Amino acid sequence: MHRAVITLLQSFRRIAWLEGVSFLLLLGVAMPLKYWAGMPLAVRVVGAIHGLLFVAYVISAALLFFRSQWSFARAALALTASVVPFGTFAFDRSVRAEVVALEPR
Repeated sequence: MHRAVITLLQSFRRIAWLEGVSFLLLLGVAMPLKYWAGMPLAVRVVGAIHGLLFVAYVISAALLFFRSQWSFARAALALTASVVPFGTFAFDRSVRAEVVALEPR
């Protein structure tokens, strides 16, 4: 059971990192290109990628809520972190600690 949860947590961490980077690219690169350089395609492309990663993030957080007994508060914090710039990176610290605690010594 622990191995499956560790695998889920590691997958969540990868998805969270990608989702966080895509969010920052959307806010810091694509949006300025749209509004300052008249390039709306940047938001469409980066926004679509970010949207897909956001859905994957929410699904993986839900899996952890059900399979690793994350509390409702922890799952809500994970979801809140996904809509705050740099939030997924900050939340990752506790997920990394959870992985370390579950790994066999």
